Amino acid sequence: MTHFGKSMVALAGVAVVLVSAPVSAHHSFEAEYDRSKPVTVTGTVTKMEWMNPHIYFFIDIESEGGDLEKWAVEGGAPNGLYRRGWRKDSLKAGDKVQVDGWLAKDGSNSMNSGTVLRQADGLRLFAGTSNPADR
Repeated sequence: MTHFGKSMVALAGVAVVLVSAPVSAHHSFEAEYDRSKPVTVTGTVTKMEWMNPHIYFFIDIESEGGDLEKWAVEGGAPNGLYRRGWRKDSLKAGDKVQVDGWLAKDGSNSMNSGTVLRQADGLRLFAGTSNPADR
């Protein structure tokens, strides 16, 4: 096999590996959230996931009936949030927060966040929403 032939085989092998690699979970706002359904929730942070392509944090909210509801809250990309003042420890388990954002289209306890208010000290953080109408 010629040098050119070997190069083409190697290139084809690399292409197969790249194409078969898992695709990240990046998505548009419209794919998951409903901009016509703004929501404000107040609860206690239970977990923070600071990773690409978007951060997530999880909060427990007491429902009107007194039941505990678990919510997933999506924020922006870590680099963008860092530039807006966020740090990995901006939200910690046990923090009480008020989150303004938009409900998930699928009816789950999930939302895209616009702003997060840390109730202990009044710190308000822009959550880097992917809602194009809110940029």
